[in-house]
Amino acid sequence: MKTIRTAIASIAILTPLAAMAASSPTPLGPNKGVYGDWIAATYGTGSSKICYAFTKPMHSSPVLSHRGMPMLTVSERHGSRDEISITPGYDYPAKASVTMHAGKSAIPFYVQDNIAFTGHVPDALAAFKRQNTATATSSGPSGVRTVTDSFSLRGFTAAYTAIVKACP
Repeated sequence: MKTIRTAIASIAILTPLAAMAASSPTPLGPNKGVYGDWIAATYGTGSSKICYAFTKPMHSSPVLSHRGMPMLTVSERHGSRDEISITPGYDYPAKASVTMHAGKSAIPFYVQDNIAFTGHVPDALAAFKRQNTATATSSGPSGVRTVTDSFSLRGFTAAYTAIVKACP
């Protein structure tokens, strides 16, 4: 009886782990999906497949304690192409303002569910391909007026090409 309980417990523990392993992100291309300062990967299969490239900031100001990891992400998925987003690593305040500068381009973002998105995708993609860095300036969390995150665009074009190819 103890053996049966042990077997059932093992199955109960291993089944979710196997499912999680089967649905983990898959790096795209060489070097585990690393393209310069960007990482490209896929998640899921079929019409649920998502292809994305992301980078973390090279520099953030001010340094905030208890801040999660900010990221700049471009994703491709069925029904949603070229989605560009910024995850701040903190809760945006109500009526937050977010703008990204890449070269002479100022790209406005809007906040939805604590993630900033841009509706100016062609301008953002063109700027990301031409420039070396992009700087996001956003409303900070409670007690902080403004947060600035500088992102490297080194490797963006290659990472973007990889995700577009993987999710046509």
